[in-house]
Amino acid sequence: MSPSDSNNTFNAAVLTRRVLFFVVLIGLTLIHLLITFRGLSTATGMDQAQLARELARNNGFTTKVLRPMSIGQSQSATEGEGTLVMASRDSYHSPLHPVLLAAILKVVDGGNADKWRMTSEETVYRLDRVIAASSVILFLLSIGVTYLLVCRIFDSKIAGVTALLMLLCDLFWQYSQSGLPQMFMLFLFTCACYFAFRAVEISEDGGIALVPALIAGLFFSLLVLTHWLAVWLVLGYVIYAAIAIRPRGIAALGTLVLLLLLSSYFLIKNTEYTGSPGGTALLAIHNGLGGSEADVMRTYDPGDTFLDLRNLILKILRVSLLQANGLYANLGAMLTAPIFFLALLHPFKRKSIASFRWCLLLMWVFASLGMAIFGLSGAVDPNQLHILFGPLMAAYGLAFVAILWSKLTLPTSIPQLRNAHFAIIVLISGGPLLLGLPSGLKMGLSNDKLPPHWPPYYPSTLNTRLPKYSLDNEIIVSDQPWAVAWYADRKSIWLPKKVETLERLEAMAEAEDTPVTGLLISPVSHSVDPMLSNYRSYTEWAPLIFDGWATLALRNRRAGFLALQDDEMKGVLARYPHEAYLVNALLIYWSSQPILDRGE
Repeated sequence: MSPSDSNNTFNAAVLTRRVLFFVVLIGLTLIHLLITFRGLSTATGMDQAQLARELARNNGFTTKVLRPMSIGQSQSATEGEGTLVMASRDSYHSPLHPVLLAAILKVVDGGNADKWRMTSEETVYRLDRVIAASSVILFLLSIGVTYLLVCRIFDSKIAGVTALLMLLCDLFWQYSQSGLPQMFMLFLFTCACYFAFRAVEISEDGGIALVPALIAGLFFSLLVLTHWLAVWLVLGYVIYAAIAIRPRGIAALGTLVLLLLLSSYFLIKNTEYTGSPGGTALLAIHNGLGGSEADVMRTYDPGDTFLDLRNLILKILRVSLLQANGLYANLGAMLTAPIFFLALLHPFKRKSIASFRWCLLLMWVFASLGMAIFGLSGAVDPNQLHILFGPLMAAYGLAFVAILWSKLTLPTSIPQLRNAHFAIIVLISGGPLLLGLPSGLKMGLSNDKLPPHWPPYYPSTLNTRLPKYSLDNEIIVSDQPWAVAWYADRKSIWLPKKVETLERLEAMAEAEDTPVTGLLISPVSHSVDPMLSNYRSYTEWAPLIFDGWATLALRNRRAGFLALQDDEMKGVLARYPHEAYLVNALLIYWSSQPILDRGE
C-alpha cells in the first residue's frame, strides 16, 4: 500500500469515527429531550427556573418562593420593619445560572404565562423542555472544550475516548434534565481548567503565565457565581497557583481579587436583605453538619435554629468517608475516573502533565471538604461537585491504563487488540445509559402521555387548575412551593414548622394586600420520605399531612376526616374549608374561597 493510500485509509477511518460520534450525539440529544424527558426533576431546578422567569419579566432578583427563614431574616435585619416584598429578594441562589436562564426565557417570551399554558393532553411543561435544552447545549459545549483540553494534555485518542465517555455518561444526562446548574458549571470549570493548564505549561517552560492564569481565575470566579459552594474548589486553585504558576503569588492574588469584585455586589445585597453576607444560602450548612436544611428554611425565627458543632471533625470525617464510598457513582460511573488517584503515582514525562494533576487533586480535596460541610445526599444533588472532575480524572485514568496496556505482550502480538482496553472501558462506563435506553424508548414511544415525576410533582394540574383557584396577588402555602411558583406562577410560602408561624405570616400577607388563599398538601410531605421521617419534619401538621392517606384508606370519607380530629388543625381548616382533589387525595388544595374559577 502506498503512503497516499495509507493516508486516505487513515483519514476515512477518522472521518467515519467522527461521523458516528456526532450521529450518537444527535440521537441521544433527541431521545433525552423529545422522547424520555418527563420534566424538571429537582426542587432547586424549579426554584431557579421561576427565579429566572422573574428576571425575564424585569422584576429583578425576586422569587415567588417565600421561605419562612428568609422572612424572619428580613424582619431581624430591619428591626421588625421587614415585609414579604423585602423577603422576596432572593438571597439563596447564586445569580449566574438564573441570569443565563432569564436570557433564554426572554428570547422565547417565557414570561407570558398564557402563551405557555399546558393543555389537558400534555404532561410535560414546555418551558421545562426549554430549560433542559439549555443544559444539554452546555453539556455538549463542555464535551467540545474537554476534547480540546485533553488533546493538549495527552493526545487526540485519549481526548476522543474521554469525549465518548462523557457522551455515554448517564449521570450527565440526568443533570441535563434536572434543571440544576451543573452543566453550566461543567462548561465554566472546563474552560477554567483549559487556561489553568496553559498557565502550567508556560510556567514549566520558565515563562510568565499571568494572562492565562487570570483568565482561568475569571472562569473560576464565574463558577462561584453559579454555585456558592464552588468557592471551596477555587481555594484549591488559589493555593496551587501561589505555588506553581509564575509569577508566584500574583496569579493567586489576582484570582481572589476577581472573585471579590464579581461577588461583592451580591454579598452587599445579601447583607442588606438578611443581615448576613451569605444570605439564606449560608444556612444550608445545617444540611451537612446535622439537622435538616429544609427544617431550618421552614423555621421563622433565626434564633430557633441550632447548629451543633460538637465533634465537628468527626462529623466532617464521617461525611467525607461516605463520599469516598460513593465516589465512583459521583464521578459519573466512568470506569477510569477513580484510577486518577493511581495515576498520581506515575512519573509522567511532561512536567506540565505531572504538575496539573496536583492542581486537580487540590481542587477536588477542597471541593470534597466543602461538600462534607454543606452536605451531599446523592449523585444527583444540588451540591454535587465531584461530577465536574469526572472527565479530566477519567482522561488521566485512561492515559495511565493505556501506558500499562502498552507494556503487555498481547496487544503487541495481536494488533487487533491494540485499542481493546478503550472499547472495554467505554462499554462498561456507558452500560447504565445503553441498558436503560430500550425501556426508556419503549415508555416514551408507546404511551401518548409520558408520566410526570409523580410522586411528588404533577405539572399539568398545577399549571392549569391552581391559577384558576387563586388570583395573581394571592399566596399559596405549600410543602412544594418551588413547584407552585414555577408551574402555577403563584407566590408560595413554604409550609412553616409551626402552626402559629402560619398565623403570623397570614397577618403579614393580609396587611400587604397579598392574602394567603390556600394550602397545598402534596406527596413531598407524606410519601417521598419514610413515614417516621415525615412525622418528625411535620409534627404539628401531621393530622393534615396524613389526612390524604386516611381519606384513601377509608374510601367514602371526605377529606379532612383525620385533620378535624385535632383542635389545632380544626382551626386551620376553618380558615381553608374548601377542598379540591387535584390528584385524588394525595394532592389536595384547601382554599379559603369556594372552588371556582377566580384566576387567569
